[in-house]
Amino acid sequence: MVKTSQWVVAAALGLILIAVGSASAQDAGAAERPAGWAYELPNLLMSPFCPGKTLADCTSPQAESLRLWIVVQESAGRTQADVEDELLERYGDVLRPAPRATGFGITAYAVPLLAFLFGGVLVAVFLRRQTRSSPPRSTAPEAGSADPELERIIDEQLTG
Repeated sequence: MVKTSQWVVAAALGLILIAVGSASAQDAGAAERPAGWAYELPNLLMSPFCPGKTLADCTSPQAESLRLWIVVQESAGRTQADVEDELLERYGDVLRPAPRATGFGITAYAVPLLAFLFGGVLVAVFLRRQTRSSPPRSTAPEAGSADPELERIIDEQLTG
């Protein structure tokens, strides 16, 4: 019984040491990363050189020089807003990860919303028509609707 509890204590100490070690490794990784907006801005902007990729993910030499230019601008004391404005002036809206919600860009937001609403209305109309109550249908034939000759043949078969 004593050996079992020793194993439990050893395992708990091992887990604690692993948790402390991984936490300190994460802190060391965070300390190695440079601080400042110049290293975050390329993650927020799309690359004008690699369509569909952020500036941080683009591997072209032009993207690398633009990332270095951003770092130099931060070192020179410029604000992030000033640098973003200059980049947007230079490259246009291609740097934006999403279109502006003004002017023609509003269609990127309005069209899906309208399509969703229109689809919902279509589904509601369809379901309403499907569940609308209709008069109950009788499975028995109405009296007197059958042919008299056919009724005579059926009666003969049943009695005979």
